[in-house]
Amino acid sequence: MGIGRAKEGFSVFGMMNKCVTPIGRRLLRRIDSFFTRNAEVCKGYSLYTEAPKEELVRCWLGILHIKIIACRIAYFVVKFNSPSSICVSTDWASFLKSVCSLLHVNKIFEVGISESLQEQVRHLNLDIVEKAHSCITTELAYVYELVIGVIDVNRSKEKGYGTLVKEGFCDELDELRQIYEELPEFLEEVSSLELARLPHFFEGKLVPCIVYIHQIGYLMCIFEDKLDETTLEKLQDFEFAVNGDGDTKKFFYRTSKTRELDNLLGDIYHKILDMERVITGDLVSHVLLFSTHLLKAVNFAAELDCFLSLSLIARQNNYVRPVLTADSLLDIQNGRKNQYHHSVALIVFLSHIGSFVPADAATVGLTDRIFCAMGSKLMTAEQSTFMIDLHQVGMMLRHASSRSLCLLDEFGKGTLTEDGIGLLGGTINHFVASDDPPKVLVCTHLTEMFNESCLPKSEKIRFYTMSVLRPDNNCRDIEDIVFLYRLVPGHALLSYGLHCARLAGESVPEDVIRRAACILDAIGNNKHVERMCNERILAQDQLYKDAVDKMLAFDVLKGDLDLFFQEIFP
Repeated sequence: MGIGRAKEGFSVFGMMNKCVTPIGRRLLRRIDSFFTRNAEVCKGYSLYTEAPKEELVRCWLGILHIKIIACRIAYFVVKFNSPSSICVSTDWASFLKSVCSLLHVNKIFEVGISESLQEQVRHLNLDIVEKAHSCITTELAYVYELVIGVIDVNRSKEKGYGTLVKEGFCDELDELRQIYEELPEFLEEVSSLELARLPHFFEGKLVPCIVYIHQIGYLMCIFEDKLDETTLEKLQDFEFAVNGDGDTKKFFYRTSKTRELDNLLGDIYHKILDMERVITGDLVSHVLLFSTHLLKAVNFAAELDCFLSLSLIARQNNYVRPVLTADSLLDIQNGRKNQYHHSVALIVFLSHIGSFVPADAATVGLTDRIFCAMGSKLMTAEQSTFMIDLHQVGMMLRHASSRSLCLLDEFGKGTLTEDGIGLLGGTINHFVASDDPPKVLVCTHLTEMFNESCLPKSEKIRFYTMSVLRPDNNCRDIEDIVFLYRLVPGHALLSYGLHCARLAGESVPEDVIRRAACILDAIGNNKHVERMCNERILAQDQLYKDAVDKMLAFDVLKGDLDLFFQEIFP
């Protein structure tokens, strides 16, 4: 539940997600990887979410906005490692911003924390500052200086073509780029010289020109009409190459001048690109030498993002820090969730990942596993809810240890009541008979279970129920009953299903509730359940009676069968 974006709000991830970085969200999705059975580790985790001073949160929030960029480093490391990928100026610009952001994070931890905040960090025994220094090292500053010494991220935009390497880094490359950038003016001069020897061939037409086409070379461009054979005989050095696209017809020819330019300059644009690829490839290989340092810094940023997310949720919802103990104990005071089982499971789980919990106080024994038989069913499941529950209960019976938490919600439903009581009773007896049983919470409406013949007498079994306020035990009026939603010792003999139906308002029609009350009253007093009667049902009964009378009076030998059916089914 909560895997798709539409359902994320119903999942633990959706509830706890305040991450501002993609890599932080991905790490939080794998939040179970933080689950630990070590109390000291849990204590260390929870210290990150202990944020009693607003200043601490404000400071870390400032870091988070920087880390939005920083967490793209992992993407660049993967891209740099791919031999087929090409890094463009936007990639290098983002990479530099990412490294700079991480360096800025470290600088905040060095000089941007006030003395009062530093004292708070020491009081909480947080190692966040030391961890920042160990993860964001001087190697990142070296990588940053290395890249900005080679790459000019604004050059492509300024020059209008794909060039990255900083001017002055390579003299040969600078010379080629200068020739390429001055090429239009140079070709215009060469075109004038070429046309000087052809004064009469192109009168009244667009003036031909010499152009440079990538990967093809230098060509003479003739507009509108292709040269005829007579003209080509006079211009013997002209050789047709290709046709051009566009609104104006273009025909490209090789001439002695264009061949000379090919030999002199060649495909200069791709010479520049090839040379820059060699330089940037060498730069990438040097950057990858520090990939371990880069990824270590990114992982620190993701972890910080996750713990800050847990911290913000704890502050916004007034969560409390749980106490983890090695004893087999579970003591939760005023836990908050829409369902009791869900609340217990959530509090135990969050306690083991270092989060604060939705309760007034909580003492949680170390737990190795949480087993659930909650009656949930996936849309794609090919089994019934009852069969899924059987598999889940079987799993906990086989694998639960003394440190496990087992949750059974309405186990035994979906089959005959007697079968359900037997299955639930057998499961409880199995846990009771164990020398060192797990912690088990059972929620059921099978009140027949309270019979002494179903459950053994044992100190291991304790009964609790949700308290209900009513004037007397026989009161059934919804206006006189108040659900307090507080767990108290004891068990309820009534399920208050009709009261819940009335609370549902217009969802359940009133006549359905009245009929249910009549049936419940008859069964409770061992009376016969009278058949429901109203005008529509009486009219239908009379119609059936008349049809039976006609069938009994019908003469099979002499009667008209068609007429008989017309009378019965008019």
